[in-house]
Amino acid sequence: MGSSWKSGSMGLERMSVEQLKAVKEQADLEVNLLQDSLNNIRTATTRLEIASSALHDLSHRPPGNHILVPLTASLYVPATLHDSQHVLVDVGTGYFIQKTMPQGKDYCHRKINLLKSNFDQLVDVASKKKSVADEAGVILQAKLKQLASSS
Repeated sequence: MGSSWKSGSMGLERMSVEQLKAVKEQADLEVNLLQDSLNNIRTATTRLEIASSALHDLSHRPPGNHILVPLTASLYVPATLHDSQHVLVDVGTGYFIQKTMPQGKDYCHRKINLLKSNFDQLVDVASKKKSVADEAGVILQAKLKQLASSS
């Protein structure tokens, strides 16, 4: 996301109309990519929060309890719970690790905290990029208006 232009309005005001258009387009593109990343982080955080809640509920169920296991969002199969003290945790790219219930809960909480920290950092970066794009747009409009009035 590095750019070759100087930060601040003085650097932007010295640029030509074409350069300003390029800076605005680049900043807008980066803002859109950051927004996509923020949405992905929000989705992952929600999934982990749901998993954490499910682990909490599961830890209170005794072995032998009848449960419904989701295969898809709308398809469930009946099952019997044999062990509520061990879970398989998806650690990415199709790998699962067996953990105890407290370890599984801890894993979810750590991942949630990491994602929230990343989210906050990306929000800061996105807002700075958005202000650069807005500032470039304002200066570009002023320059275009100036060119139109001089011709």
